[in-house]
Amino acid sequence: MKIGLLQYSPEWEKPEANVEKINDILAGKNLGELDAIVFPELTLTGFTMNSKKFAEEIDGISHRFFIKLAAKNKVHVFGGLIENDSGQIFNTMLHIDNFGLIKARYRKIHPFSYAKEERFFSSGKEPVLTEMNKAKTGMTICYDLRFPELYRIYALRGAEIIINIANWPVTRIKHWDLLLQANAVFSQSIVIGVNRTGNDPFNEYNGHSRVFLPDGTALNEISEKEGLIVEEFYTETVKEYRQKFPFLKDAKLLK
Repeated sequence: MKIGLLQYSPEWEKPEANVEKINDILAGKNLGELDAIVFPELTLTGFTMNSKKFAEEIDGISHRFFIKLAAKNKVHVFGGLIENDSGQIFNTMLHIDNFGLIKARYRKIHPFSYAKEERFFSSGKEPVLTEMNKAKTGMTICYDLRFPELYRIYALRGAEIIINIANWPVTRIKHWDLLLQANAVFSQSIVIGVNRTGNDPFNEYNGHSRVFLPDGTALNEISEKEGLIVEEFYTETVKEYRQKFPFLKDAKLLK
């Protein structure tokens, strides 16, 4: 499977400008050779708490952008947005399949209380397991990374890939690197983490989007540059590794 990790510096609270910026980054690239493209958390706005202003329903700008990109290039898309569902607002990740259809939506279970996110976003209630090219795929957002039980739950439900999309600041980037790797080992899964770059009014970000294999091996070197990072892996690696080291079978508390 070949995955594109799009780390970039969004213009603060400017969705239309960010559509143009992403299109410029992707221009001239053969996106049809990819199985999926993964974007950072709150892709077109940045990590804003101005949630009511930018919350969107199914006809919103983020939905339209992700659907068009997926359908045009026959590629799965995972992206973040502020979702309005009957007045409830969520920090959400969409999975758009390679036909341009909404296949799954995951609402962030753990709002980042340190930044008072829970005041502006409702909490999601359940893990969401989707499927990409027959590979079971778990969905997580940013602060979820600090809760390994979520990753273990996905693994026990058969996830081979777990994706985390984030706005993870430079000040704690060592934790990002460590937790991505640790959760790959805890869950014996392929863990994909996509983080933004640049600055917003409150924080600085430096990417470090990575792919880790079930044994904790990193597929790519750390990059702090804006752009598309392409990595390739075989999902069969997960089954082989779990058969060789059947640690998940010994899990007691989450069964």
